[in-house]
Amino acid sequence: MHESSTVLFEAPNWAADDRLVLNGDGLLWGLALDGSAPAQIVFEGLPALNNDHVLGPGGLVYMSADDGHIYEGSLEGGAVRRVTPDDGFLHFLHGVSPDGSTLAYVGITPGEWTSGTLWTVGVSGRGSRQLTSGPGADDGPEYSPSGEWIYFNTERFGGGAAQIARIRPDGSGLEQLTFDERVNWFPHLAGSRAVYLSFPPGTAGHPADLPVLLRLVDGDDWRSARTVVSLDGGQGTINVNSWSPAGDRFAYVDYPVTRSASMRTINRT
Repeated sequence: MHESSTVLFEAPNWAADDRLVLNGDGLLWGLALDGSAPAQIVFEGLPALNNDHVLGPGGLVYMSADDGHIYEGSLEGGAVRRVTPDDGFLHFLHGVSPDGSTLAYVGITPGEWTSGTLWTVGVSGRGSRQLTSGPGADDGPEYSPSGEWIYFNTERFGGGAAQIARIRPDGSGLEQLTFDERVNWFPHLAGSRAVYLSFPPGTAGHPADLPVLLRLVDGDDWRSARTVVSLDGGQGTINVNSWSPAGDRFAYVDYPVTRSASMRTINRT
């Protein structure tokens, strides 16, 4: 679809108007599916962004900024609204509930980058709820399409390697879903299927420029996940949900070590 050696594009969402929404150099961009040049989405008063951004209903987009807060804006750009309060945490967004009322994020104490815990908060900025606590960093919380579960990756099962898990939005029912020797991150759901990013055994965190796998899960059968893409990538490849609105394709970014980064889409089968 697109290849760039000048802008570090990361983390595609797939919008209802059939364009990809991407982070690039701290800005948000739209990329039409015909592969034409990306166009910056211009916001007013928005700090530089990291690559955590999620689409909400009605053309809204929620974005994590480098100041540690989550902002709400329109996919058409313009003014933004800060969602998160000054509560002492850095807020890293990953999920919006199906009804658009609640955000799921990782709360990190400044300077303690291995301390991430799962939280939810209303889009009004009120009603924060902590879902996890104790040792083992969590990341990537994303609601299931039904809203009954939040899927995420976590190191709290021991061994220092992230595995995929899920938990109820009230903090109950924690369940481990992957059990292999690889390091598994960023589960993204569409209908009865999911895709996640799998790093080589022994990987610490979710770095860039490694030989990684994109693995597909059918019917919530996580033990039978199959590899659908092998690529050079990691950080930026699928940090956020990149399924198409119909759930029949997903987008990702690869970062070949010998040439420029490129955006791709793939059929779910």
